[in-house]
Parts: sequence; C-alpha cells; structure tokens
Amino acid sequence: MYRKPVVIGVAGGSGSGKTSVTKAIYDSFKSQSILMIEQDYYYKDQSHLPMEQRLKTNYDHPLAFDNDLLIKHIQKLLQHEPVEKPVYDYSIHTRSNEVIYVEPKDVIILEGILILEDERLRDLMDIKLYVDTDADLRIIRRLLRDIKERGRSMDSVIEQYVNVVRPMHNQFIEPTKRYADVVIPEGGHNHVAIDLMVTKIQTILEQKSFL
Repeated sequence: MYRKPVVIGVAGGSGSGKTSVTKAIYDSFKSQSILMIEQDYYYKDQSHLPMEQRLKTNYDHPLAFDNDLLIKHIQKLLQHEPVEKPVYDYSIHTRSNEVIYVEPKDVIILEGILILEDERLRDLMDIKLYVDTDADLRIIRRLLRDIKERGRSMDSVIEQYVNVVRPMHNQFIEPTKRYADVVIPEGGHNHVAIDLMVTKIQTILEQKSFL
C-alpha cells in the first residue's frame, strides 16, 4: 500500500527568494523521493490567439495560469500516477510542443507566485509557506535577474515592475500570505526557518510511513 505524498506549497512575490527556499528544501531531501512542480510551467496555452494578443498577457494575474490542469496533475501524482508537465515557451508566449515526464514521489514541492491563491490548490497541500521579502530587495533581485539572464533593459524591467508586477503583487500575491502556515522572511538566507521546515517535513514523512 502506497503512502500519500507530502505536498508543500511555496509562494511569494517575484524576487522574494522562494526559488532559493524551494531549492534548499529539495537539496535536503535529494537522497529521498522528491520532485518540484513550478507553477510557471502551467501558464495557459495561447496557441489559438494571434501574437499581438499573446504579447499583452499579464503573467502576474491569476487568470494567466491553467490551475485546472495543475490540480489534475497534482491529484494524479497523489494517486501515484505519472504526468506530462507542460513547457511554456516565452519567446512565442504559449506552450511549446515539449512536455516533461514526471514520476510520482513521496514529497511534492509546488512553487510559484500564486500557488496559494486558489483554494483548490491550497486544499491539496500539507504545508503552506510564504516567502516574505521587502519590496526594495525584490525589485533589485528582479532587475539583476532580468538584465543578466533575459537580456532586458533596465528601463523595461522598471516599467513592467511599476505598471504590472507591483500592482498585481499588492492585489493578488501579498493577500495570500494569510493562508500560509509559515511565513519565511528573507527567503533562502533564512537558514533557521529552512532547517525547521526540513525537520517538519521529515517528521510528516516518518508519520506517514507508519500509516
């Protein structure tokens, strides 16, 4: 008889350090059965839309995500069934033809800016985390990342942050903090909080092994 996997949700604003927290938890269980599901992979398919319409996509709005598919995939993984995770191609603003084969594991980490926004997703989680980092640090991290890794200009990053990212954060992301079981300040630099989470996850895994 299979034990039900542990599902951990890790939310937080862009540049908050949620990816660092996720990676730190993942690395702590590398020798065990663990997988990551990034919400970014589940942006809606827009292949039916003309390119000019795709370019207007607000990637920080809840409606940009295909949560129905994400929930279906989590439910299948909880039933110990494999899934084919979609791949999003930002160069064409829709899904690519590729998929990633994902096998079920004992620990599932869900990571994304709006992972706690949908009640149906929250109900699937055993632990809900929110990585809380000051806005000035988040914008600096986003600037450095987008200029270095995505070849964007400073002006375009700032314009997007002021007009889209910041208002969407205040309207949709920040309010989900109230659903978190644990709020982690300063992301991946908060080693104490990460160690506590790893211990808690280990305890849950041990408890489930006796069920």
